[in-house]
Amino acid sequence: MSTAGAVVTALTFLWLGMVFAISFIEAPLKFRAPGVTLPIGLGIGRLVFRALNAAEILWAVGILITVVLGSWAGLAEPIAAGVAIAVLVVQLVAVRPALTKRSDAVLAGHEGPRSHAHFVYVGFEVVKVVALVWLGAAVLVGAT
Repeated sequence: MSTAGAVVTALTFLWLGMVFAISFIEAPLKFRAPGVTLPIGLGIGRLVFRALNAAEILWAVGILITVVLGSWAGLAEPIAAGVAIAVLVVQLVAVRPALTKRSDAVLAGHEGPRSHAHFVYVGFEVVKVVALVWLGAAVLVGAT
């Protein structure tokens, strides 16, 4: 495996593992813990997702640079990387502001109507996971 392939593989599976751990395990479970109210859960979630998103940006930049500078046998790696990075950008630019607005309102004591932005974010997380699995597999298959 080339150095570029090793870097992309490491960053991809690190990113994938963190998304699984935070988005699909930690986030839903925190609201089931005894004593965790909606405002407390939202406050924790905002901190955790801010940290996750910051790390995701670093991993995405690392993957982007490595894919651009690396040599690839086909288009699978660049396309899969592009999909994962594009999904992250959409989440951060288009969906996170709606989630922040809703959590700000709840934390200020205004329940109001429920937002569907959470379901949109989760949908994008699923697409991102598929893209990351595709990217990791494409690099590994291309290395054989």
